[in-house]
Amino acid sequence: EVQLVESGGGLVQPGGSLRLSCAASGFTVSRAIMRWVRQAPGKGLEYVSAIDVAGGIGEPYYSKFTEGRFIISRDNAKNTLYLQLNRLKSEDTAMYYCTTTRFEYWGQGILVTVSS
Repeated sequence: EVQLVESGGGLVQPGGSLRLSCAASGFTVSRAIMRWVRQAPGKGLEYVSAIDVAGGIGEPYYSKFTEGRFIISRDNAKNTLYLQLNRLKSEDTAMYYCTTTRFEYWGQGILVTVSS
């Protein structure tokens, strides 16, 4: 059984940073394209970032709105995906979800709130 569990969210002031984690079980994250998706209040799903399989030739993908502020990474030994969020803006407020190659599996999401 595949499970994805996000953590690391919370309340942060504009300009602050958070590190989101996605702990996986039931499959190996190094063998999958791993993705982050978010949904702001009242908005639709928005693609954030993706990382290729270990040893893959693809460069990490970042949506334009990340503006160099986000970093996707993976710890294969821990079977965990990460998203480092830096210089956060109020418009980054959203539920953040990790998901897999063809969006087959999703975590329950973790809330990031950027506010003064």
